[in-house]
Amino acid sequence: MNAAVTTDPRAASFDETGTSATALQDRLRITEIFLSLQGEARDAGWPTVFVRLTGCPLRCQYCDTAYAFHGGQWRDIDAIVAEVAIHGVRHVCVTGGEPLSQKRCIPLLQRLCDAGYSVSLETSGAIDIADVDPRVSRVLDIKTPGSAEVQRNRWENIPLLTTHDQVKFVICSRDDFDWAKAIIDEHQLTTRCDVLFSPSHAQITPRELADWIVAEKVPVRFQTQLHKILWDDAPGH
Repeated sequence: MNAAVTTDPRAASFDETGTSATALQDRLRITEIFLSLQGEARDAGWPTVFVRLTGCPLRCQYCDTAYAFHGGQWRDIDAIVAEVAIHGVRHVCVTGGEPLSQKRCIPLLQRLCDAGYSVSLETSGAIDIADVDPRVSRVLDIKTPGSAEVQRNRWENIPLLTTHDQVKFVICSRDDFDWAKAIIDEHQLTTRCDVLFSPSHAQITPRELADWIVAEKVPVRFQTQLHKILWDDAPGH
């Protein structure tokens, strides 16, 4: 296994073999590429190729992909696009970790769009999304207080959202639910894009969250994570 990737922009621009940043400019560190069903958001249920990038500067207390924080392998963008093509499906999701913590994620997204895929990006909301190709559906997390990373929300991203994008709240408690409702109202999120509420696994039940949404008539889409139901959150599914 290669040495752990760093997301610290102050780090030296050499990999563990001494290769310079110039030589790596068309490469990303990849944890896994696999075919599965999209488990959440607008494209839930579609056969989708997932490109999981390595590294994340956040440590949300409910994170289910901590195995992507470190490790991975350097891959050329050409090789990544070629592997996606082998699977023969239309939908591609670039995820992490936090994919935007690697700057070369931006040209990868563009290349996938140029190749004709329906591309989504799952991002924490802590990094500027302004340079993401407008053909990409940006699935932007807004971190609730229960995430333990609420201070990392980059509110400057909100005005950049369009109807092509999606915002997701992972709800950990009734306090999180009420906080999320206030944020939706403050930023008029439902006039910008689709808004999704997910229950934090093992903290609240899907039924609790569904009942709250119905009782309060909140104009959001309830979702569960299909991959947890189908494959118990196993890597590669």
